[in-house]
Amino acid sequence: MSSAADSDLDNLESLLSANLLLDELNDEAEADETDLDFLAAFCLGGIEEAHRFKNNTRYRRYLRRSELMPDPRAEGETPWQRVYASRNDRAFITTMGVDVATFDAILTAGFAARWSSQPVQRTDVRPDSSPRPGRRSLDAAGALGLILHWLSSTMRAISLQEIFALTAATVDRYIHTALDILLKTLCDMPDARLAWPTTSEMRYYSNLICQRLPLLIGAFGTVDGLNLAVQVSDDDDLENATYNGWLHDHFVSNILAFAPIGIIIWCALNAPGSWHDARVAQGLYTLLETRTPPNFYLVADSAFPHTARSIQGHIRTPRKANEPEPTEPRARRRAQEVNRQLLTCRQSAEWGMREIQGSFGRLRIPLPIADADLRFNLLEVIVRMHQLRVRRIGISQIRKYYVPIWKGDDELTEVWFHWEEMTFREIRRKDRVARFYRL
Repeated sequence: MSSAADSDLDNLESLLSANLLLDELNDEAEADETDLDFLAAFCLGGIEEAHRFKNNTRYRRYLRRSELMPDPRAEGETPWQRVYASRNDRAFITTMGVDVATFDAILTAGFAARWSSQPVQRTDVRPDSSPRPGRRSLDAAGALGLILHWLSSTMRAISLQEIFALTAATVDRYIHTALDILLKTLCDMPDARLAWPTTSEMRYYSNLICQRLPLLIGAFGTVDGLNLAVQVSDDDDLENATYNGWLHDHFVSNILAFAPIGIIIWCALNAPGSWHDARVAQGLYTLLETRTPPNFYLVADSAFPHTARSIQGHIRTPRKANEPEPTEPRARRRAQEVNRQLLTCRQSAEWGMREIQGSFGRLRIPLPIADADLRFNLLEVIVRMHQLRVRRIGISQIRKYYVPIWKGDDELTEVWFHWEEMTFREIRRKDRVARFYRL
């Protein structure tokens, strides 16, 4: 009896050990063919063989210095150096989301100066220590290229190692440092600013909308919510805060308002996914109540909260299916036409969301849950990069020139329109930046 009990305990211990090992590989965003090899090792050889396999393959997810090209800064030696030397707009747009002129503008606006004067973030280096830019693996252009590659793609760090010839630890440190520097630089660039429109700007935006949708007199923009997937936290309180019961998954909630010229005029970022949109949008309601003249309004989806008395008339939505129409024929026809134009106008917000998620691939995989500051900085950088791109290039040129490059062939078009329905493995396999480098 004792022997049988011991055997049952051994079996239970083996099963628990297997589950723990499998849990380490169960993140779909990191899953690859190694998982199948691991399972095979466990099934054929048991726990000890699975441990041995794991120890033998622990280096497969990153490269060591000896496995990389020797000099990251040698001109023309690394894939990055070749792209940078090409000065080709199409290559820059595909891999970094900006053309050559915009890339150079960011460098000269303060990024290069900050990269040379600010120490790289490390746990063993004081923040006020003297920087040593000459000893770094990347110059300022390389650091900007690295962070823009990271933002624009869903690639793992090992792919960035290959492109820039950096060790895994260096990639991680440089991404954190470059993201901080990029945010500071964008905050100093007028073209990357976010500001609530003035009355004259609202009037201008309204005239633009009325040129195409003449019944929407007073509409000066659109607003919509954006839920972005985040990793699942081990902390119960944080896990509950990010869980969205309606969508049955973990998110951070964001709300963005767009002007008809394509810029973002207001946003709320990184709110817990469990919050209702009405709570996330409190700042917007304040602006509509205190800094928006009568008869000016935003257009939103019918599900967007807009019934508060303080903002009455400042948010209009298409008619819901169960709402009654006017009985008089002429009034009914007009109401139907207004509703059609509201639906058409609202779609511009959807296009803005699609352009942001389509061009910044980092938003298509779960955002880091452990570091709220990093997550907020990432989202603010993306919003400001969108502003910079629209103001420097124009929304029509983005649609005409940038988007066809980002969409590319049928597979990239599928990612652009249907990535929400794809697994993280498929998203990474069809990443446009990885495909550019044939990784």
